Amino acid sequence: MEEAPVDEVVVERVAAIDIGKAEVVCCARVPSSRARNRRAQEVCRFSAMTRSLTEMSEWLAELRVTRVVMEATSDYWKPVFYLLEAAGFDTWLVNARDVKHLPGRPKSDRLDAVWLCKLTERGMLRASFVPPEPIRGLRDLTRYRIDIVGERSREKQRVEKLLEDAGIKLSVVASDIFGASGRSMLDALVAGERDPKVLANLARRTMRVKIPILEEAFTGRFTEHHAFLLRRMLNHVDDLEAEVAALDTRIEQQLCPFAKVAERLDAIPGVAATTARVLIAEIGVDMTRFPTPAHLASWARFAPGVNQSAGKNIGNGSTGHGNRYLARVLGEAAIGASRTNTFLGERYRRIARRRGKKRALVAVGRSILTIVWHLLSDPNAVFVDLGPDYQQSRLGTDRAVRNHIRGLNALGYRVTLNPAA
Repeated sequence: MEEAPVDEVVVERVAAIDIGKAEVVCCARVPSSRARNRRAQEVCRFSAMTRSLTEMSEWLAELRVTRVVMEATSDYWKPVFYLLEAAGFDTWLVNARDVKHLPGRPKSDRLDAVWLCKLTERGMLRASFVPPEPIRGLRDLTRYRIDIVGERSREKQRVEKLLEDAGIKLSVVASDIFGASGRSMLDALVAGERDPKVLANLARRTMRVKIPILEEAFTGRFTEHHAFLLRRMLNHVDDLEAEVAALDTRIEQQLCPFAKVAERLDAIPGVAATTARVLIAEIGVDMTRFPTPAHLASWARFAPGVNQSAGKNIGNGSTGHGNRYLARVLGEAAIGASRTNTFLGERYRRIARRRGKKRALVAVGRSILTIVWHLLSDPNAVFVDLGPDYQQSRLGTDRAVRNHIRGLNALGYRVTLNPAA
């Protein structure tokens, strides 16, 4: 064991792990048994196999380590984190961007582990949010569903490209070529039907008024080669549809303990049932991890970054990149809310006029996160829309006049006010 002088130690018994795919390097720092003001340090290598990781856990327990910290390295951190978490350690996952080596220092797995350990014992790191096991399971399901839905969309796009190659213009006439009418026509093409009139007559309901145009759309050069590829693509789409249905069933089972929470989130404009499930999976239901709504917005990267120098803000105030699954679902919810006659819809339109649509979507997304935080923090809280005229009703007369004058001046007008009698 090497020894070093004590320097503002916050955590007495700490360990840090440099994560790799095949092996991990663990550094443990504890008070020295030889001198009062010294630290004992030991660095060991372990295989990434479960049996070796169990030996590492036992070694840390013998040293009475209380906190174990590791970087978020790909997905290799997960088995290590979960094993140590189950063993009762205070396990922290930290962002790799927060653990920067000093310039000019040599870099190795051993030095990385020692550096991470020293930062940890001095309280210079922040733990990343890792949800509890039930939420982790739900997160795996919802994320996989998003990926499968994306793959289904890409496969449908391949079908449309194949039809274009064959000169079949079905997508020009039908808004959804995979609707009831479109799918019947595609199946008929695969079965060997080539007569445009027969194919057009497969239209149903409102599509039947487009039969003459459909006959023109199906006049192409659809060959056996196209039929072979289309058969494979349609089978793949059907398989993906079955996967999505199976995932929906499983997600509903996993969501049972949080069904009431999801129902309350569903009341927010723009937040549908699927959106509520993803929100719960990504941020959990325990808001003690985020002391205020601002903390949640900052973690989700829906708040502008702070970058000041000499008392002035520098940079463009970019929000940065956060959880892409959460950002995607919040963006979709913000777009949905922007089309409603609600407080969030009016907020979007008001900000879009002044700052542009992109900033307005981020602002509405942050407002949705704030609402979600309050609903999850208080089990008895329910969503009540403030109404589209809420902001305008809170504006004073003088402020409203100034805003209107400023808007007219920006359009090139000179305004003179004459109070009415």
